[in-house]
This record gives sequence, structure tokens and C-alpha cells, in this order.
Amino acid sequence: MTNSELPGDWRFMEAGDVAEISRISAAIHPGFPEDDRVFFERLKLFPLGCFVLESGGKPGGYLFSHPWQALDIPPLNTLLGALPGHPETYYLHDIALMPETRSKGASASIVAHILRLAQADGLASCSLVAVNSSAPFWQRFGFIETGSDGVQQKLQSYGSDARFMTHRF
Repeated sequence: MTNSELPGDWRFMEAGDVAEISRISAAIHPGFPEDDRVFFERLKLFPLGCFVLESGGKPGGYLFSHPWQALDIPPLNTLLGALPGHPETYYLHDIALMPETRSKGASASIVAHILRLAQADGLASCSLVAVNSSAPFWQRFGFIETGSDGVQQKLQSYGSDARFMTHRF
């Protein structure tokens, strides 16, 4: 896949984008800090799941995603080490858009792209942790709240409003 096959102003992330990604992350998700090493590792492990939204010649948003295990929530600010050999879900780790890039359909277009990728890869679902009261946003894409007691315990580090959500194919 090439950048020209991505929706709108989205493109594949490059290592040189990480400084801007860190700036966006700090601005949009101040309660969920992640080190640059986490961003670099996600990019190294699964570059086909790392995207940047171009805005005025620089990143105005980003999305990290990768194949993963169902009902397994990667802890924040933690290296994965490796991706599973037999993934069960496509995990949407993080999406962040600067205020000036919102309300233009960019998030909808990249989420639709991710859902198509996950389904084309033969995965049974796409999953994520909704934070900052964003569950209604994700429901519009067919994500529903799921999980077990074990999942609820893992969500505690994400805040009291965190919801584990899954879109099944």
C-alpha cells in the first residue's frame, strides 16, 4: 500500500514525525503520557498501522494501530517487544487530532480505513480503549463496550471513564 491509497490527507508515519507526534500527544492526551520510545517501537513493529494527518505541511494528527490479542490491553507507556504470531484483533492504540483538523471527516476516514484493513486481514474484530468520554464517538463506527473483570482491572490506568470497546466483523 502507498500513501496515495490512504484517505484524504493521511499518510504513513515516518521516524522523523515522532517529535511532532509527541507534541500532539502531549496537547491532546496530557493525562496519558507516552515516551517517544513507545512511538518509535510501534512504528518499527507495524509501520502499516501508523499514520499521520498532514495539516499545513506538518502533522496535525496521528493514529497508531497494530494486530493484537483479544481482551488484552497493552499498558500505557510500555514497549510491546513483539506482535503476536496469531493475532485475534486489530488494536487501535491511539488517535489524536489537533483542534484545527477536527470536524473535517479525517477521523472517520482513517477509522473506516482501519476497519477495512482489519477485516481484510481476516481478524475477527477491531478493539480499543475509549478515553476522555469518547465512547459515543466510537459507537458511531459500530464499537460496543466489551470486556471481563480482568479487562476492567487493566482499564484502571486509563482513567475512570475508560471503556474497552470492540467492533466485530
